[in-house]
Amino acid sequence: MTPDASVFGKVAVLMGGWAAEREVSLVSGRAVLEGLLARGVDAHGIDVGKDVLSVLAAGGFDRVFNVLHGRGGEDGVIQGALEILGLPYTGSGVMGSAIAMDKYRTKLLIHALGLPTPGFTLIQNDEDFETACGLGFPLMVKPALEGSSIGMSRADDRDQLRSAWAKAAEYQSHVMAECWVTGSEYTAAILGREALPLIRLETTHAFYDYDAKYVADDTRYLIPCGLDRATEGALQALAMRTFDAVGASGWGRVDILMDEAQRPWVIEVNTVPGMTGHSLVPMAAKAVGIDFNELVWRILAQTLEAR
Repeated sequence: MTPDASVFGKVAVLMGGWAAEREVSLVSGRAVLEGLLARGVDAHGIDVGKDVLSVLAAGGFDRVFNVLHGRGGEDGVIQGALEILGLPYTGSGVMGSAIAMDKYRTKLLIHALGLPTPGFTLIQNDEDFETACGLGFPLMVKPALEGSSIGMSRADDRDQLRSAWAKAAEYQSHVMAECWVTGSEYTAAILGREALPLIRLETTHAFYDYDAKYVADDTRYLIPCGLDRATEGALQALAMRTFDAVGASGWGRVDILMDEAQRPWVIEVNTVPGMTGHSLVPMAAKAVGIDFNELVWRILAQTLEAR
């Protein structure tokens, strides 16, 4: 039975923050806020600053819909603070958020569990550069603590590797190099204990970068994804295993590449995915008859359950 909106009480929608993904978070947050208000929820948007805890305490809120992307909001920091305040919140808990936000430690974990992920290494000194070169070119170089493809670039040789490292290091994060996978990119949206239909991503860019995600109008989102039922089911199961492995919960997204030999490779887990007009979780939900307002309602309803 669908609960009455009053059961949620006063809801804070956290958005913005101070991370590199601030602008995306503001767009996502406004969309979530509009969706909740359309369903009669007493929802209030908060553009998060360092005073967020006092704002929440003074506001008399009953629960939180977290739409903060990146550091401070997706890495266990706000989750831990909300635990102390005793406020139920959407999405993953402290541990799952912290692990998934760190791309390097996510890969260490899933690799140790035998889940397929491209070869990788941290780059912190000259010896690490040699290790990275030993993985073979091309490489994807990325800051391990950013999302939305911020700071990421492809390196085809040693000189480009050093340039890519410098670009990624600008984001005050440890830098990771990962073997490039030539093939198709898929994403699996997770809602509760279900992996929604896969979306295949096609872009004219070298990879699915920030511009392809949020600006370009020529990025193609294919759903149905074109895989046969058995293969899609296997990738959905892999996505759920990965999501569970990092301790994520509630909702999120797992990104997977499939190489030219049809072998899957897990890339990363997102615990607070975008909720903009270009975002993938709403697209996947729509494919199974869940419109945006219903989607945000279902995510918020998870806060009524014991964590």
